[in-house]
Amino acid sequence: MRLLVTFFIFLIAISSVGQKKYPTKDFRNPLDIPPILAGTFGELRNNHFHAGIDIKTQRKEGLNVYAVADGYVSRIKVALWGYGKVIYVDHPNGYTSVYAHLSKFGNGIEEYVKDIQYKKQRYETGNIFPKKGEIPVKKGQIIAYSGSTGGFVAPHLHFEIRDTKTEKIINPFLFGIKVKDTIPPKIRGLLVYPLSDSSRVNQKNQKSLLAFKKVKPNLYTTNRITAKGPIGFAINVYDKLNKAHNKNGVYSISMKVNGHKVYHHNLETFSFAESKFINLLIDYSHYAEYKKRYQRTHLVKGNQLDIYKDLLNNGVITIKEGYNYTVEIIISDFSKNRTTIRIPVKGVKNNRIFTQKKDTTAYKITTSKFHKWTQKGVTIAFPKHTFYEDVYLDFRVDSSIAKIHQPTIPLNKSFTLTFDVTKYTEKEKEQLYIANINNKKYPSYQNTRKKKDKFFTTTKTLGAYTLLKDTIKPSIYLKNFKDKQWITKLNKIIVKIADKGTGIKSYKATLDGEWILMEYNLKKKQIVYQFKDKKLVGAKHQLVVEVEDNVGNTNTLHATFYKKE
Repeated sequence: MRLLVTFFIFLIAISSVGQKKYPTKDFRNPLDIPPILAGTFGELRNNHFHAGIDIKTQRKEGLNVYAVADGYVSRIKVALWGYGKVIYVDHPNGYTSVYAHLSKFGNGIEEYVKDIQYKKQRYETGNIFPKKGEIPVKKGQIIAYSGSTGGFVAPHLHFEIRDTKTEKIINPFLFGIKVKDTIPPKIRGLLVYPLSDSSRVNQKNQKSLLAFKKVKPNLYTTNRITAKGPIGFAINVYDKLNKAHNKNGVYSISMKVNGHKVYHHNLETFSFAESKFINLLIDYSHYAEYKKRYQRTHLVKGNQLDIYKDLLNNGVITIKEGYNYTVEIIISDFSKNRTTIRIPVKGVKNNRIFTQKKDTTAYKITTSKFHKWTQKGVTIAFPKHTFYEDVYLDFRVDSSIAKIHQPTIPLNKSFTLTFDVTKYTEKEKEQLYIANINNKKYPSYQNTRKKKDKFFTTTKTLGAYTLLKDTIKPSIYLKNFKDKQWITKLNKIIVKIADKGTGIKSYKATLDGEWILMEYNLKKKQIVYQFKDKKLVGAKHQLVVEVEDNVGNTNTLHATFYKKE
């Protein structure tokens, strides 16, 4: 009897493995309005998964943001890009809540941060780590106000929940945050791939787009395809939630062959370290060319994502001559709304007439080796494992433009690109920089490091690069008052700053000779000073604003105004 009980307990333990339970009643909503989402957890973004949920704030800034549970502030950061103004709260249950794109922090926290900004004389703070328990918060306490900081983003609250120890990000829906969703996912496209030299799909050895039709609600089918050898699929899908028009990500994708599951992934949790492997989940080259993300239902070499379950042969389907197959791909959202597409497949004899010619060049990358090549004063250097697999690269320099393949291959690491600049004068070197010109209309400044005879940069994007010149200094002008004006009724100063070339590197403002904090709004191209930060002495005041771009062009604004306390 004791052995039977022990065996029964063992079975229960085995069945519970991988079925992580999360507290569903510990956390309240971070806002006091019904949650309507602009973005879901795990959505496919450029080079990463979306790490939280984006809660709409009715197109407003300044809504109260509440601590979702008791805890203490463990980290704060103010940045121009990324999360903008963000606050992290550690909770006793082992989780951390994150609140991003804020307009300002709550009482006490705002003053704490401004004190650090004034000591550093910088708007951006870097990571601030208060001591454990130094800033305690209670569930329902206002800890911040919603905003749109962190780049060119619309007003919303980005909210995350993380495991405090591992910092793995976890889907907030698993903690009881509910959003109404009765709409099944939508399918926009389906690709099929021959996965070996001898494989064929419809007698071709190249990927194909498959047409499909609706059979009944939430069920689609394709025409029958013929195939031989290992094949795979990729699907382009999105999900919509009630009361929102946004096209969001889906929660899970599964694939069955003749009723047997061979593939499954879901967006329960992931780590920041593995997020870059999203470029191996999707068909990266297809996205680079057509800007449409197709998620593969088979694993490719180098993919280290930990989101997969129930994989059989890594999702690769081997089609045998004379056999019939029914492939089903099932797409689900978190609310378990499902959409299915069926692909009938017939195994046929291999036809070797249509074979795609392989690309070869003089620049072969063996991923396990370091590679360095120079051509016409341009050097490219690839560390080991920059690429996920061995490839042949195109590399040529024409009319001072370096063309390093096409931006259709995802990179695991950055490579170094170096330009010889010995032919330029010292004055010319000051204004030159390395630019990515994949978009010829909008060249992109690359962080250019300069030595006497060389300029170099590191990047994870292949494509076209060149040296460009920036001779235009940044622009600065007063927004809400004029020089020598009385502004007694104003509570803030607004100054517009912009740069047409390499972009603004830094700015500095002083009032009556003392440094002042001017908050930079990237979207509005303006910096703002609040008069409540500093008590004015006298009526006449001098404002000086200095702005520098990324090649060292500078501009300075001097203004006088009159204001009494």
